Amino acid sequence: MKTRQVLKIFAPVLAGLLALLAQAAWSHHSAAMFDHDKVLELNGTVREFQFTNPHSWIQLEVAAAQGAPVEWSLEWGSPNQLARQGIRPSTFAPGTRVSLRINPMLDGTPAGLFVGARFEDGRTLGRWE
Repeated sequence: MKTRQVLKIFAPVLAGLLALLAQAAWSHHSAAMFDHDKVLELNGTVREFQFTNPHSWIQLEVAAAQGAPVEWSLEWGSPNQLARQGIRPSTFAPGTRVSLRINPMLDGTPAGLFVGARFEDGRTLGRWE
């Protein structure tokens, strides 16, 4: 077979494969599981700030109406993205009391997407109106 004939056959196959891989990457970064029309405000204590790739996480313990506190898992950006905004691993030190605004999960699980934070000293991060 000539090179042009091979390219005519394999170019569409390669293009299709690349389209499938792009769709898989886009699906991984989807935020469809969050309710972007709702913002909850949580008041609690930071248990852990996971400043890790590909996404950072804040583990927040929130007092429950009855019984033990509920731990919320809050997703945020990558460490590189956050560092450019001045966020450091020490920004949310364990034991820090903070109010967080989040887009909650659609299914009601105690998790969400970070929107903003207000610390006890009045400092704010993110979108805090």
